Amino acid sequence: MLQLIWRILLWLRSGTLNLLILAGILLLIWGIFSPVGTIVWWVKEGSESLGFKPEGSKNLPASKKSNFVAKSANINCYIVFLPGVGDFSADELTPGEEEFLNRLIKSHTNCVAVSDVFPYSAANESLGGRRPLAPLWRFANRADGWLDMADVLIKIRNLWRFAISADDRYGPIYNQGIATAIIDRMQAAHPIPQSSNQPFKIILIGTSGGAQVSLGAVPYLHEWLNAEINVVSVGGVFAGDKGFNVSQHIYHLRGRRDWVEDIGRIVFPSRWPWTVGSPFNQAVRDGRYTAKISGPHNHDGPQGYFGQDLANGKHISYVDITLEEVNKLPIWSVQKSSAVRQGKPD
Repeated sequence: MLQLIWRILLWLRSGTLNLLILAGILLLIWGIFSPVGTIVWWVKEGSESLGFKPEGSKNLPASKKSNFVAKSANINCYIVFLPGVGDFSADELTPGEEEFLNRLIKSHTNCVAVSDVFPYSAANESLGGRRPLAPLWRFANRADGWLDMADVLIKIRNLWRFAISADDRYGPIYNQGIATAIIDRMQAAHPIPQSSNQPFKIILIGTSGGAQVSLGAVPYLHEWLNAEINVVSVGGVFAGDKGFNVSQHIYHLRGRRDWVEDIGRIVFPSRWPWTVGSPFNQAVRDGRYTAKISGPHNHDGPQGYFGQDLANGKHISYVDITLEEVNKLPIWSVQKSSAVRQGKPD
């Protein structure tokens, strides 16, 4: 048995093609079974924890938390950050992502950050939690040396959750779970205003696959909360249906060297220009979608949107550039966000 495992490892080491073949096989297997976890969660606790209300109600689903301490009486904004498919857990942001959120909060003192939502689990449970394959995910996350490519397993696994979020069959269940987790962690960060006379806003910032999950959660956040919801995609890959009808505005930042974000507008028919009736194209026509070049970013890595390398010809880092672009968006005050309605298709 040990000899067989060793031969497999040598085979994987022999070339990238072999690893891609194995990844393709695993991709198909996970594709078959990936909705099972979402369905099991729904059967066990999903429908109960969502706390359904009569139609038209804006009451919150039951929260898993009960004791919270208010940080400031002036908080009226929640910045919810959903990372990309390489993420392992809700509390494992990269240094650049942490820097981005910390500085964003310092610039907007009326906002609190919500960074502990894992967008690739309807139950908001990290890959190292109570899972049958938890040892495999921990190994893939910690592997180094010539095995450091094992983290592709995490990306493949999370890609299927991204696909579920965009799927019309399983997406509604999955996205309701994510919306519930967002509300739970918002409440943990700062008590959610219950009075309709006290407006507040939710800014969902999603990078890579996190943008799709953000958009998937928007319809349920809109149904359950009296809030203005804006979505900021930072190099996001997303379909063109869920979330576009009810978001106040969707902003898409894309790097000049990021070819991954192009995948969304190629593989999802709802984003094709001739699919004129799709929510995406309706948002484009209504001026509620804005696409903008963020700078010389790659999709990820040290020269990605949250990379800490210095940009060529500049004395600022890549994450500095991203922060500047996000701060320029007209979403940080009620007056500005309600006044600006100009958009253009990507």
